[in-house]
Amino acid sequence: MIPCSLSAAQICSGTPSSAKVEMVTPSFMDSPEILGLCPAYRRTSVTLNAVSNPAVIDLLGVLAFGELVAFERTANDAKFAPGVSEKIALGRMAASEYRHYEAVSARIVELGADPIVAMEPFIEPLTQFHNTMEPSNWLEGLLKAYVGDGITADFYREISVYLDPQTVTLVNEVLGDIGIAEFAIDHIKRAIVQDPKNAGKLALWGRRLMGEMISQASLVAKTRPALAGLFLNPPAGVEIDLDNMSTLVSRLTVGHSRRMDALGLAA
Repeated sequence: MIPCSLSAAQICSGTPSSAKVEMVTPSFMDSPEILGLCPAYRRTSVTLNAVSNPAVIDLLGVLAFGELVAFERTANDAKFAPGVSEKIALGRMAASEYRHYEAVSARIVELGADPIVAMEPFIEPLTQFHNTMEPSNWLEGLLKAYVGDGITADFYREISVYLDPQTVTLVNEVLGDIGIAEFAIDHIKRAIVQDPKNAGKLALWGRRLMGEMISQASLVAKTRPALAGLFLNPPAGVEIDLDNMSTLVSRLTVGHSRRMDALGLAA
């Protein structure tokens, strides 16, 4: 779930400390081999103030619960898999997602917080989202994993650049592709070739996913001002094109469109 939106008056609380971090600006690659995967990010080093702990814990809390839900969802999707090899592949991906959850939880503990408490504010909205967007079949589950997780990863990369270097490294590791992109593209494309009617249904499902994620994420941000402040109020002196939500949503939409294009689906 991407916590986005809100008034610029909602700012981070706490006392920032100076830190040297890498500023990351999204830059989509055009290589056909990676078309539709998460955008690449080019890095330039700048000095800025590290955000306060409330925002860091919020980000790690929603990321931890997201990985826990992804583990549960991927393991559940395996029961719809058409063959044993697909079940094995999804099981392996689920195991990776659980390891990611453990890594994020460990980082929360290092920062002096309780992972359960950090995740608690996000349990209801994320659960509501997944209940609302419950896949009805194998293909919808694959598209949700590929497109939905991709949108979320893009967003976290956008705002994690304001965190301390250790947390940035962890976030990037957790958001790394565990094989779902190639797996989903291959199976969805083959399903469309076998039955072209799947294309229209999946295109509609992809549009629903994008709209619902943005809508539900706005609700999350309303209750977490520190987290909203990460991208609504970037550190002083940092020139980055995140001054309003329309710009950010537009950038996320570009990433979504490229993933849908990789599947041959209309965004």
